[in-house]
Formats: sequence, C-alpha cells, structure tokens
Amino acid sequence: MAERPPVVMRVAIDPSRSTSRIEIRVRFGETDLMGIVHHASYLSYFEAARVAWLRRRGVTYATWAARGWHLPVVEASVRYRAPARFEDVVFVDVALADVRSHSLRFVYDVTRTDVDGKPVSLAVGETRLACVDAAHKLLRMPEPLLEVLMRAELVSSGDAVC
Repeated sequence: MAERPPVVMRVAIDPSRSTSRIEIRVRFGETDLMGIVHHASYLSYFEAARVAWLRRRGVTYATWAARGWHLPVVEASVRYRAPARFEDVVFVDVALADVRSHSLRFVYDVTRTDVDGKPVSLAVGETRLACVDAAHKLLRMPEPLLEVLMRAELVSSGDAVC
C-alpha cells in the first residue's frame, strides 16, 4: 500500500450525523462554595459527552487505544453564560465540528431548562484532540477511525455496539 502524502486534509462533516446529546444531573461534588457548578466541572461534562458520542457510533476509546490510536485533548476552551446548581439536570450537546489529517475538534453547548420550560444556555466550548500513536507521536487519522467519525448514531442508549 502506498504511503499517503503529508498534506493537511479537511473532511466534510454532515451536521445531521455529527451531533449527540447527553443528560447529566449535577452532583454536589461538582459545585463550589457558592453552590454553583465549578468552572472546571464543565470540562468533565465535555468529556462525558464526547465519550458518549463515540459509544453511540459503536466504538470506545479503549477499542482505539488497543489499536495504538489515542486522542488526547490538546486544546480546550469554555465560555460561561449562566450558572448551574446542585441537582440541576443539564444537557450537553456535542458535535464533531472539524476533522483534519492529525486532529479533530468537538463543540459543546451545555443547557438546562428554566421553570417555563425554555432552554437556558449555561456554557459553550470546544476541544481539539490530536491523533497520536502509542509512543505519543502524531499519527495521520487511520481510515477506520475516520469511518467511525463520519457515522450517525447507531444506538441512542450510550452503549457501544463493538
């Protein structure tokens, strides 16, 4: 098999296939002394949503790690808009926003429902993940990994099918 050229590629993403939503009930340990969700907890919510996003497409991080493919977070940002509190039910929408030859980017929108049933935006953010091998060297996205990234949800329960 011929080696792929070292060009930066971008993959076209179908927005209708690239989004998932999870629900999280805020735990006491995720709040600060003011009784609101600590700013760092949102990164954990992002991770939970990202892991569920993959599982709903039939794969786990462990499956890819066993093949020597790793996706460490190399960049993260969060913009806070409104507080969440202990016992609030929050929703995290996660979407694959960008795929390049050696990295990918997810975007997140964390919301809750107010007393009138209207959504309230709590935070938005994004993470960029690099694709690396077991030695932590940059790795061009393997084709099977790309195929999974382009899938729509296979299951909605959050359970991996492989």
